[in-house]
Amino acid sequence: VIPTQLEEQRGVTKAIILAAGRGSRMGDLTHDVPKCFLVVEGKKLIEWQLDCLNDAGINDVAIVTGYRRDLTSKFGTTEFYNQQWSTTQMVSSLESAENWLIHHECIVSYSDIYYEKEVVQSLMLENSEVSIAYDPEWLALWSERFSDPLDDAETFRLDFDNNVTEIGARPKSLTEIQGQFMGLLKITPSGWRKIKEVRFGSDEKQNARQDMTGLLGQLIAEDVLQIRAVANRGLWGETDSPSDIKVLEKTLEQKR
Repeated sequence: VIPTQLEEQRGVTKAIILAAGRGSRMGDLTHDVPKCFLVVEGKKLIEWQLDCLNDAGINDVAIVTGYRRDLTSKFGTTEFYNQQWSTTQMVSSLESAENWLIHHECIVSYSDIYYEKEVVQSLMLENSEVSIAYDPEWLALWSERFSDPLDDAETFRLDFDNNVTEIGARPKSLTEIQGQFMGLLKITPSGWRKIKEVRFGSDEKQNARQDMTGLLGQLIAEDVLQIRAVANRGLWGETDSPSDIKVLEKTLEQKR
């Protein structure tokens, strides 16, 4: 069912945390618990996120569950379950929350990242159909995390109006990178309808394998919509490996 303009809720009051994956790269740390249960400075990542979203004025938070849903489902006001969590990527998890996305402007967050309320509030103020948060000072963080920052970085380019012109490819040099996507974005109902049209026209197996930057890159390449980039000026971090937790804790300690 495609909602009319009157059925769409204006203004951001809801957030969706994508917490279906296990995070197998974390090894034994996620053997019995989901990745969002990783502890940073005495708090689970999902607890950091909920506190941040609440501080930004969002109290209605859905959790997209999968691995160990018995643990994650209790943290949100609503649960959306991705039954194919073990064989699909982040975008399929996002589709599990379609009942919200077709009616509401939603903040969407990966479950394995740390961020602060200011960047959430900046996204909430954006009027674009899809807006994403990025780190313009990414190189300092990537240099802490990797011996060669290019090993894990993706291309990220902007035009003069802060619209994303390229994202998600393998960079050959630092000149192709103006920042890094944080795993935090806002999607409006009209933006979601356009995303669904793109997904409907793609192969089912391709859809299952598609990650978020792959989707964003496709939307740009096919000129489906403009994606506005919002610069993050606060602390943030992602946890793709056990060493990332130490880097994030070091960053938080330096802030104190």
